Amino acid sequence: MSEFELPHFHDENECIEKICGHIGKTESFGIVADIFSQLSDITRVRIFWLLCHCEECVMNISAIMEMSSPAVSHHLKCLKQSGLLVCRRSNKEVYYKASDSEESRLLHIMIEKMLEIKCPDELSDDVCALDGACGGFSEEQIETAHKVHEYLTAHINERHTIESLSHRFLINQTTLKNVFRAVYGNSVAAHIKEHRMEAAAKLLEEGTLTIAEVSSKVGYESQSKFTAAFKAAYGVLPTEYRNK
Repeated sequence: MSEFELPHFHDENECIEKICGHIGKTESFGIVADIFSQLSDITRVRIFWLLCHCEECVMNISAIMEMSSPAVSHHLKCLKQSGLLVCRRSNKEVYYKASDSEESRLLHIMIEKMLEIKCPDELSDDVCALDGACGGFSEEQIETAHKVHEYLTAHINERHTIESLSHRFLINQTTLKNVFRAVYGNSVAAHIKEHRMEAAAKLLEEGTLTIAEVSSKVGYESQSKFTAAFKAAYGVLPTEYRNK
């Protein structure tokens, strides 16, 4: 194997050789570049920032942005394909929000910091209050809320209680309920129900399982309760959703 050399020797070839070993992985950097490319458009940055703070339907986003629905839908599609947004359907409306991923959280923080540095007078006190909504909890408690979320979504077919979760993650029940709501904007029960409905919708679209099997897969022992919950979330029965 030939020794690594650069045209100019600066007594640092060993360090440079390691760096070049990583920089040659163009596919990895391509993935990162794709994420950043989503924010190269000012409209897309504004939409992403908006949906980091709230969940909205396409019509409302269009009104807020003062844009046509097709134009907004194009940006939403790009952001969703990159994993920065998630959506859910309720009746005929589709609602979007920032995904609960490390990438989304990091980009949101980065945008806020850049606004703070470059435009310190632009962010209102109300928006700062939104971003500081978790300020009453320690970093450890907020991290616990994230761990609870990851555990719940990984075990979506199981039933969970606040008591069992507090024992598993060594956190007071009241603190868990409060910090979880502060981080995710919803109760533990409502949050996991939303994820169960999203998982059920995907399984129904695949069409390989019966309604009873889908119900069991997303943690419902009673098919009738699952059917009622699904209709409340999507406005149609599971069978009607699958047939569509």
